[in-house]
Amino acid sequence: MTHSSLRFRIGFGFDVHQLVSGRALWMGGICIPHEKGLLGHSDADVLIHAICDALLGAANMRDIGYHFPDTAAETDGMDSKIILKKTVELIATKGYRLGNIDATICAERPKMNPHIPEMKACMADIIGCDEDDISIKATTTEHLGFTGREEGISAYATVLIVKD
Repeated sequence: MTHSSLRFRIGFGFDVHQLVSGRALWMGGICIPHEKGLLGHSDADVLIHAICDALLGAANMRDIGYHFPDTAAETDGMDSKIILKKTVELIATKGYRLGNIDATICAERPKMNPHIPEMKACMADIIGCDEDDISIKATTTEHLGFTGREEGISAYATVLIVKD
């Protein structure tokens, strides 16, 4: 069996953005009330960005910056839900669809757990999958590092994609 004939592939993604005043906090496609938001060229949704990088990596299609460069005018202020939809369409060009997502958000505040059901519902609708195919967890760094000092938020994602 050659590599390109594999029916299942795994991908990993990571993203981090700085927390700043004057920006909305977008996470998993929803806006979460908080005094700060994430700084980025798009809406800086680290969860969706990590998931997109994992999907693209699993399909061997480079990364989010390659397809949605932070130097392009058309991606300035872009809603990450659009990036997710386009990423799912990109992997479909190689015959892949999502198997499942396992993701972790790393933030001291705000608490993410109350928002996870809405994030899952939002992303499942965009991807066209069952909410049960999306696992989102949240953790802190126990006040250590840039996350602990509330300077930024990061997210990690692992995905399984399936060839139809």
